[in-house]
Amino acid sequence: METDARTTVGRLREAVAAFVAARDWQPFHSPKNLSMSIAIEAAELMERFQWLTIAEAQAALADPAEQAAVAGELADVLIYCLSLSNALDLDVTSAVLGKLQTNETRFPADEFRGRFRRPEREKDGGG
Repeated sequence: METDARTTVGRLREAVAAFVAARDWQPFHSPKNLSMSIAIEAAELMERFQWLTIAEAQAALADPAEQAAVAGELADVLIYCLSLSNALDLDVTSAVLGKLQTNETRFPADEFRGRFRRPEREKDGGG
């Protein structure tokens, strides 16, 4: 069985491309359609947790059927993301590592550790 530890992003892109090609879906895989599909599938993933507290969501994932449903929705999101990277011939690894590098500057660890927002700036415009 393939796992994250043994499978490359390139291998996943190839598997998605083969699936799409076997069905002649390339004409439908425009950036517009794929980006919309990512949003739609992300909404379906969010729906699994809608109205649940953090504790309720964690409890729900203890149920193997619910965990499988969430995994299926997450897979749909990732498949469409990989399809979009194929359609754009975009290197996912370079994009992710580049974005992380950008975010290192935007969100320095010493300033954001344990926070999700920037600390309030001084009223006098300092900082």
